[in-house]
Amino acid sequence: MDPAASSWTTALLALYYLILGVLALYGLHRLVLVSVWWRTRRRALPAPPPPSEWPWVTVQLPLYNELYVAERLIEAVCRLDYPRDRLEVQVLDDSTDETREVVAAAVERARAEGVEVRHLHRAERAGYKAGALAAGLARARGELVAVFDADFVPGPDFLRRTVPWFADPGLGMVQARWDHLNRRSSLLTRIQALLLDGHFRIEHAARDRAGCFFNFNGTAGVWRRRAIEDAGGWSADTLTEDLDLSYRAQLAGWRFLYLPELGVPSELPVDANGFKSQQHRWARGSVQTARKLLPRILRAPLPARVKLEAFVHLTNNLAYPLMVLLSLLVFPAMVLRRGGGLAEVLLVDLPLFLGATVSVLVFYAASQAAGGGKGAPGAGRELRCLPALMGLGIGLSLSNARAALGGLFTRGGAFVRTPKYRIEDRAGGAGPAVEWRRLRYRAARSLTFLLEGLFALYFAAVILLAVRWGMWLSVPFLALFLHGYAWMFALTLASGWTGRARREEALLPVAVP
Repeated sequence: MDPAASSWTTALLALYYLILGVLALYGLHRLVLVSVWWRTRRRALPAPPPPSEWPWVTVQLPLYNELYVAERLIEAVCRLDYPRDRLEVQVLDDSTDETREVVAAAVERARAEGVEVRHLHRAERAGYKAGALAAGLARARGELVAVFDADFVPGPDFLRRTVPWFADPGLGMVQARWDHLNRRSSLLTRIQALLLDGHFRIEHAARDRAGCFFNFNGTAGVWRRRAIEDAGGWSADTLTEDLDLSYRAQLAGWRFLYLPELGVPSELPVDANGFKSQQHRWARGSVQTARKLLPRILRAPLPARVKLEAFVHLTNNLAYPLMVLLSLLVFPAMVLRRGGGLAEVLLVDLPLFLGATVSVLVFYAASQAAGGGKGAPGAGRELRCLPALMGLGIGLSLSNARAALGGLFTRGGAFVRTPKYRIEDRAGGAGPAVEWRRLRYRAARSLTFLLEGLFALYFAAVILLAVRWGMWLSVPFLALFLHGYAWMFALTLASGWTGRARREEALLPVAVP
């Protein structure tokens, strides 16, 4: 081999192993979180006593074209067991369709029952959700502010169980766990529930108990108003206004508390395009937040472990572009290493592969050991979904890589909300009681799905070559990529064949200073 070709071979293989190594490090970080959760799993703070005088609470309900779920949310919030003379509800309604009339009627019924509810409608959706929350806060009476998205159904005891913790004057926010109303609707919703179980049961619990920063999830939480104001208020210069405000508040010295025992049911996206749109927004917003705040975090007088955890947390979605690069490099690396010995595979490839994959399995298995959510079946049954979960993570890599790269170079963006259809599992696990394909609202399909189809064909061809060349140890690794891209392509394609539906479109750009 001539020197130039040898240099290119060395550089390509070095890049391949570097990417696999970085992904393995992110995987090992999951094991660190599992270790922290395991060591602290029995640690529980005693619940504080009820206050002698309950503080004023404002409950904010940001809505935008939520025809099917707005009424359910308002009715649930009006059932909150909290002194009526210390509670106000703000319905922050940016709707442009019949939702506005549905909300107005629900608000009138609630007022007739003695609940102080205000219907605040904005003619322009400036700032999207962050703008709505900021506009509502300017007119709020509460010293505490609870937020619920349209797809959530808080229990009557939510405020009774969260507000007493604010007797601690340094506490800025209390976050509850997400449960799921339609976990059993489909394989897609079961996997989403697993993903969220990992986030809430392991990540949040571990970060909270280790004294690291963690975030408000945009809903099912209560803020101290002063913490929002001290942090600079809601901002629309990222697509994850909740993550952004959370880090700014903690940098300002406010402490957060996570309550894993308090679950709030919510609805999972059933449309693959809606799910991808949601993940795209979260991925782009988290990278925007990293770009905005990591310099401040790294300069702040914080312990090194807090800075390191914040860095990994905020940059985690950059693993998606690396996953796409790895996908492209698999075949050339396979060709260049053709004829390599078993020792190379066992000493280099296998440890990196295990670090990037087995850690994921352990992480989500631990989330099920931590306990299932509302209506969740046994942990053993859920664990059978783990191979599909890994495939879904790979299938999302193209869409989320595009989002992460966009977050590196742009601020703000269009907040495209995830359609909800009031889907709830029926008693006995018989599946959803609503045929959502016949309803309005549908997330727009991104052309990324065409690339997913091409990547699936690419990996099918690579597997055939691996079999032909007798590279049997590579086949399971390649099959995981084929499964992920092919399944995501099929889900996206099928979601586009579901009859008439109104496509979701962003109406106004976010003004970013």
